[in-house]
Amino acid sequence: MNVKIREDEFLIPFFKENEFIRKQCKICGSYFWTQNSEAEICGDSPCQNYTFINNPPTKKRFSLREMRQLFLSFFEKNGHEVIKPYPIVARWREDVYFVGASIFNFQPYVTDGVIPPPANPLVVSQPCLRFNDLDNVGPTAGRHLVIFEMGGAHAFNYPDKKVYWKDETIRFHHEFLTKELGVDSSAVTYKEHFWVGGGNAGPDVEACVAGLEISTLVFMVYKIINENLIESPIKTVDTGYGIERWTWLSQGAVSGFHAIYDSILNKIFEYAGLKPDEKLLAESSKLSGEMNIESLKDRIEARKKVAEKTGLNWVELDKILTPIEAAYAIADHTKALAFIISEGVVPSNVEEGYLARLLVRRTYRMLKLLGIEDKFLDIIDLQISYWGNDFPNLKLMRNEILEILEAEKEKYEKTVEKGVETVKKLSTNLKAKKIFEFPIEYLIELYDSHGLIPEIVKEIAEKEGLKVNIPGNFFSMVASKHSQVLKPIEDPLTKALTLKFSNLPETKLLYYEDAYMKKFKAKVLAVQDNRYIVLDQTCFYPEGGGQPGDTGFLIYNGNKINIINAMKIGNVVVHVAENAFLNPGDLVEGEINWERRRSLMLHHTGTHILLGAARKVLGEHVWQAGAQKGVESSRLDISHHKKITEEEMFEIERVASKVIMENIPVEIEWLPRDKAEKIYGFRLYQGGAVPGKEIRVVKIGDFDVEACGGTHCKTTGEVGLLKILKIDRLQDGVERIIFASGLQALKHIQEREMKLFKIAKILDSSLERVDKAAESLMKKFEETKRNLEKLIEATAKIEARKLLNEAFEIQGVKTIILKKTLEDENQILTLINEVSKADPNSVLIAALVKDSAKIFVSVGKKALDKGLNAAELASTLAKIIGGGGGGKPYFGQGGGTKLDKIDEALSIAKKLLEEKLKRE
Repeated sequence: MNVKIREDEFLIPFFKENEFIRKQCKICGSYFWTQNSEAEICGDSPCQNYTFINNPPTKKRFSLREMRQLFLSFFEKNGHEVIKPYPIVARWREDVYFVGASIFNFQPYVTDGVIPPPANPLVVSQPCLRFNDLDNVGPTAGRHLVIFEMGGAHAFNYPDKKVYWKDETIRFHHEFLTKELGVDSSAVTYKEHFWVGGGNAGPDVEACVAGLEISTLVFMVYKIINENLIESPIKTVDTGYGIERWTWLSQGAVSGFHAIYDSILNKIFEYAGLKPDEKLLAESSKLSGEMNIESLKDRIEARKKVAEKTGLNWVELDKILTPIEAAYAIADHTKALAFIISEGVVPSNVEEGYLARLLVRRTYRMLKLLGIEDKFLDIIDLQISYWGNDFPNLKLMRNEILEILEAEKEKYEKTVEKGVETVKKLSTNLKAKKIFEFPIEYLIELYDSHGLIPEIVKEIAEKEGLKVNIPGNFFSMVASKHSQVLKPIEDPLTKALTLKFSNLPETKLLYYEDAYMKKFKAKVLAVQDNRYIVLDQTCFYPEGGGQPGDTGFLIYNGNKINIINAMKIGNVVVHVAENAFLNPGDLVEGEINWERRRSLMLHHTGTHILLGAARKVLGEHVWQAGAQKGVESSRLDISHHKKITEEEMFEIERVASKVIMENIPVEIEWLPRDKAEKIYGFRLYQGGAVPGKEIRVVKIGDFDVEACGGTHCKTTGEVGLLKILKIDRLQDGVERIIFASGLQALKHIQEREMKLFKIAKILDSSLERVDKAAESLMKKFEETKRNLEKLIEATAKIEARKLLNEAFEIQGVKTIILKKTLEDENQILTLINEVSKADPNSVLIAALVKDSAKIFVSVGKKALDKGLNAAELASTLAKIIGGGGGGKPYFGQGGGTKLDKIDEALSIAKKLLEEKLKRE
């Protein structure tokens, strides 16, 4: 969003008192504020190279932990309350997967004034994730990171209460920079900019020292609605202090990664046998702000500039720096993975799981480049230990993190093996279409579907004669494609009803007052198309949260109106009728289908119990990935990295049954969002983000707590019985559990037991010994099968000798052409094998004709030397009978449906053999 900043936007007392002047950068054209009247550039890279490398402008060096604490304590001294960082996975939001800035914690509810902030003003050091510059992580020496801590000092200014604004914000920043850290005031520039993120926007200044942008001080005055800037009544101070960049600045280290990772980076160097030249790294880092690898050309140009400074050839320099930059990226990515997995993200092909998988694959690529792929989990373990004291959840989740990533590594290795043949086939198809350069969209598709990084594709495709140009920002392109949360497509009916009923008062929701209410009286407020009815109050639950809408009927003047569904449209409940001749003002009586609702309530409470049980058995990484309640059965999708075993399934049932037997009260209360989060944390959002100022919290003792709008039992004991019916792998990283509760569970158990009774009767066994009887039957079956195979083989040997004796010769090759109708495919293949063994100088062509036809062609070893090719013959003959075929030179097969062409195909087969052998 390109917005021009007014010239007077930052005419504030601080700049005037301290003799800052506004100038325009002669390189990038940005306006900036400086005390240096002779300054011509903005002070940010790439306009200015880094001058702090080995020459820190601060009075002392700080570790990252020290810098974090200094930042927090400074703002605490200046009236800000220190709050704990939020999770890195933004489950309270519908529009993003991860926290990308500290302000994300407070959007949209605090910034929109829906709820108060946890403190005002406040300060936090918030771990964040950004994937938009993924390929620059490493080459820019620390300017770009996937995972970083943003120091956020925030103030929320309301129309009736101002906390502080631009002047105070910049004063705080400047004081921290100059007095706490000792940076010379004249070395600081404030570059004007306009910031957009998370649904808000506003003018900002970016603070730069010695070529490094260290902070962004945003003054959020707008909300973004339909791509338009709408002024917000709440004016938010949103400051982002890059804790890693401040640390790097204070140390003057040869890279930001040296400043952040220290012993971990040294260990990676040690594993890889790298001994970096610090002097060379320093020279490279000074110019790294110019590095942008969106294209190979940019990378080469940046390398050439460093090469000029060092006296090295740029190709030689690239060979030295590339493995070091890979080590940098490994340090960053493995930390990011440890944090992501610790919060329950399981690598997969969708949503945040996709981005986790992307990091695994990119990390593995870098490790392979260094020849240390076997050290992947060792480095993850180092990260957990290194950061675990400041972020204790990492240590609590250590075993699960390592187990999940080990499983993911194994999956990736298998996926790559399978994908190689795909590239070869795709290359052949492209060449057939006269395309000789591998399209970028195919590179992305192969990565998405087969996990093939572009370097592997390049290696294979170039051997096949195709040119492959890999974009320098390949991984950023892929991440961008999958970082956007897809918005649900608005249903036309919902849209139409929203417009129709938008002015109606909110429906009184009787099902929340008493979930056991079956009947009620109400007044009709509106009717649309004699089908869609709005009442002033209802106990019909509208479809939502995976729970179907209630059914039942309304009675008016003794006439029954069937209700087949209920929907929530804005703040009103719409009853969907088969046919309703009602008018506004009519008084009606309503009654829900209670048995159906009762079953749905049991299943909904059962879903919460089952989710808690799965988490207890499988681990804290388990989160709900979807749910749908039903009357007969329900499903729960959970995040999990491997198939659930039968033993685990039974243990989940056992834990769930224990909770049911304990008859724990199901407590339900409405709480202000901020209070609910403070008490219960972000596990509340198991089912995804929940809108509103207040949220409905459903709590089952200490076992499970969720924000949920569904109807529930009063106690767990009402569920009675919970039985898992089936577990499927919905997709990689997500397990689907089909289950039933209450009488429905008993019904399913009895149905299965009836099947067992029938099986026992068939096997002439008691129910208790049915498994032994089945095993005994299977042993007899296998024995019979083996005997049959021996018989088929013996028969095939006899028939093979007979056929060879009767075979006709074409140029010395014994030829057998036959049509079969009674045999099965296995018998034909056994016969082919016996003929080839008995006489390598033979050809056998067989047609097996049943509902369709199959052609089999076998060429013996000696016959192969005469130029015969079974695959070609099979393909040609299959086309005659309306199909296709292929195979290997020694064996081919095909098929078709034109049964009337079989004899013609076999006749042509003889001619083809004669022509081929005569030429030879």
